[in-house]
Amino acid sequence: MDFFSGEIIAIDKPYEWTSFGVVARVRNLLTQHLQQKVKVGHAGTLDPLATGVLLLCTGKATKRIEELQAHDKEYIATLKLGATTPSYDREYPEDTQYPVDHITTRLLQQTLARFVGEIEQIPPAHSACKINGEHAYRKARRGEEVTLKPKKLVIDSIELLSCQMPEIRLRIVCSKGTYIRALARDIGQALDSGAYLTALQRTRIGAYSLDCCKQLDEVPTWLDSLSDMN
Repeated sequence: MDFFSGEIIAIDKPYEWTSFGVVARVRNLLTQHLQQKVKVGHAGTLDPLATGVLLLCTGKATKRIEELQAHDKEYIATLKLGATTPSYDREYPEDTQYPVDHITTRLLQQTLARFVGEIEQIPPAHSACKINGEHAYRKARRGEEVTLKPKKLVIDSIELLSCQMPEIRLRIVCSKGTYIRALARDIGQALDSGAYLTALQRTRIGAYSLDCCKQLDEVPTWLDSLSDMN
């Protein structure tokens, strides 16, 4: 493999790792392997509490990052209904409770169908969106008011995989720029309740699925095997 001419490495991002942390780890391993520095970037950030497909681009392949980010993405999301957190995931404890007794499978199906197609979505305050050059999440963590503009995006499909109240599991196929945490928030509101993510796994970016991902802790052995082949 030629990491300078450019390679795409699909990693199954571990839970609680940042996307930038994975990039830094792989860059360090490649530097040790190649005995010189090589550029490494990633296409499509995953939140620390999410897992799944993270595409790393090396060398000249970093020019393909924008192209790869434009591909559709698939997620498996677990939502807890009847409560919210400030970040709409498990980073913070629940802050508000809502009724769920009125939520039926039929109501769920009808509500989810309303989010399929082109929609406008306001990114969560706890996000990497920038306000005057500063990440929104930094302002939110300081307790400052965060106002973000809605963005147009496309939800290709939402499939209800299971419903064991108060938790539901969804398979979501969507365009770039979709915040699944914000989708959870909006689904909860549309149900006249609340919702937040308890688990999120990205299962595909374009043609790259979990099946072709390497585990992060397998990368050193993989690089060693490449040396043995030379």
